[in-house]
Amino acid sequence: MPVPDAAEWRRIAADFNNLAFPNCLGAMDGKHVVIEAPPRSGSLYYNYKGTFSIVLLAVVDAKYRFRLVDVGAYGKNSDGGTLAASAFGAALRRGSLDIPEDSPLPGAEHLGAMPFVFVADEAFPLRKNIMRPYPGHTAGEKRAFNFRLSHVRRIVECAFGILATQWRVYRRVLCVSPEVAESIVKATCILQNFMRWDNDTIPRPAPIAEPSFGLLSTPRLGSNNATRDAVAVREAFAAYFSSPAGRVHWQEGRY
Repeated sequence: MPVPDAAEWRRIAADFNNLAFPNCLGAMDGKHVVIEAPPRSGSLYYNYKGTFSIVLLAVVDAKYRFRLVDVGAYGKNSDGGTLAASAFGAALRRGSLDIPEDSPLPGAEHLGAMPFVFVADEAFPLRKNIMRPYPGHTAGEKRAFNFRLSHVRRIVECAFGILATQWRVYRRVLCVSPEVAESIVKATCILQNFMRWDNDTIPRPAPIAEPSFGLLSTPRLGSNNATRDAVAVREAFAAYFSSPAGRVHWQEGRY
């Protein structure tokens, strides 16, 4: 699973543009993979659901393919904590992911160059390259932004659902060591990519089914100390999605 280069990131962004979210590089989320309690591990792997697990943090493209994964974080961690401690999070902070240069949104050159971003839920921090929803009850531009973000963020949830349905190993507790569980998870992600790689169609996000006993949602406990730059980027996206250049007819919550 090679890390995409700038040209590949642009191809991924073009696919998300077809789903009405330009300058998007992927949908990001985490899942708990339930394992047998490792010996002498204390509460390191103990998660909020009362089971033991490792965390799968993934970035998925518009075709439900895993483009970046980080596997093996302790089950006690939240999504935000897992991201902060991951190699992906460190590379994002360093600026070493070969993300393309900022580019204007289609038909909105007046907004200036906009960064390429990953979309995530409330568990992740708001950063210049990570967009999360506006909190609380929203209306107007904020509501439109949240709906557009949710529309593409569902892709990672669907990818997890496909993973759990395709591979029966996720229907039970993995009675193996964390190291072996990590290898199993990586193998299934790569095999899912292998089966979908030549599929050039961009499917519409399907209704999400809760995966299985062995693959659990992570808690939404992330803190958010957003920078002014990050807030400004989100506000620019929100303004664009409600402008004539960026608006789509279904963004009020109805297809």
